[in-house]
Amino acid sequence: MRVMVVGGGAREHTLTWKLRESDKISGLFVAPGNAGTAEIAQNLDVFVSNLDAICQAAQENKIDLVVIGPEIPLADGLVDMLQDLGIASFGPDKAAAQIESSKVFAKRLMHKYGIPCAKDAVFTSFDEASEYVKSQKVPLVVKADGLAAGKGVIVAQSNDEAIKALSDIMVGRAFGDAGNQVVIEECLVGREASMLAFTDGKTVAPIIPACDYKRAFDGDRGPNTGGMGVYSPPSFINEELQESIVKTILEPAVKAMAAESTPYKGMLYAGLMLTDQGPKVLEFNARFGDPETQVQLPLLKSDLLEIMLATVEGKLDKVNIEWSDKSCVGVVLASEGYPGSHKIGLPITGLEDLNSDVLVFHAGTASENGTIYTAGGRVLTVVATDSSISRAREKVYSNISRIRFDNSFYRKDIAAEEA
Repeated sequence: MRVMVVGGGAREHTLTWKLRESDKISGLFVAPGNAGTAEIAQNLDVFVSNLDAICQAAQENKIDLVVIGPEIPLADGLVDMLQDLGIASFGPDKAAAQIESSKVFAKRLMHKYGIPCAKDAVFTSFDEASEYVKSQKVPLVVKADGLAAGKGVIVAQSNDEAIKALSDIMVGRAFGDAGNQVVIEECLVGREASMLAFTDGKTVAPIIPACDYKRAFDGDRGPNTGGMGVYSPPSFINEELQESIVKTILEPAVKAMAAESTPYKGMLYAGLMLTDQGPKVLEFNARFGDPETQVQLPLLKSDLLEIMLATVEGKLDKVNIEWSDKSCVGVVLASEGYPGSHKIGLPITGLEDLNSDVLVFHAGTASENGTIYTAGGRVLTVVATDSSISRAREKVYSNISRIRFDNSFYRKDIAAEEA
């Protein structure tokens, strides 16, 4: 088969790396990819936002399956366009992708079908939202309705902070049309975790849970990012709790989507808060996580392509998915200033100095004349697998310090509570 992965981050590098293990693949392409994917597949010079160009590249390269990494092409209907061309794709269509692209859609779905989540109110008016905030206890969570690259969620510690967030989103248009509506939620308390599952619209096949870190700096300080580190599996999710999450959240969500005539196929991601009242949904995403993928796929023993094909063909119940019993830790190496403005084009050294059993998944990188340069805010995810979280963590941190570029930074406390 000829397979194309859409995207250019560490998630897509990881997907490409794992798919490359399949002996059923004769051609592997990434659009647009990065310096890491260029070493194991053929990069295509296509922007993720240019859906027509992606479809054209799929046709020209006789692609049998397109695997879509980022949320924006899913939300914009890439799956629908590929289906019209007779090209199979892994991911939900535009209608089903609303579970991520519209927080209002997701909340209404959860309330209608009894899926546990935070209490909330939805607003299209800044004035009405501000008046509501003044009557609420803090902290409050303010969310832009649409996609905002993981940065459209603000945990406000005061009423004034919440109103400023509303002003930035609704008046200042910090996230453009994503802020046409806002969701204001109670702030859930507990431990946060990510639980994902393959689903063909009927069968739900969960994958190993993970715990990621959204804040930029140690001690969960600083602005929200796309994710600064991750580990899997978290010790606080035992088999019983995992089964409960599947039965009360993932399976009901898939059934609800089918009942709403928006059947869901692909990877369903539930961001969770494990509260004293049980697991509650913080958000649904319509794709593999980033950085979760970087520690989950190294633990997958089965052929990823076979699982994806079974998902697309509605035969997921026929596949036996096996996972390693080891642990995995990933730490993101970023450019100073991320998630705000940052420099690019900085040469990266030390990649050849790492232990042979340590993985490096590229995100914001590019190569020229044999030199690899920074090309984004999150630059690399350094990943290690071992018999325990503490051993994997030790391995990651003893290696990540060998990689250098000007003004790089990383969190020093990823998985510290598990060590």
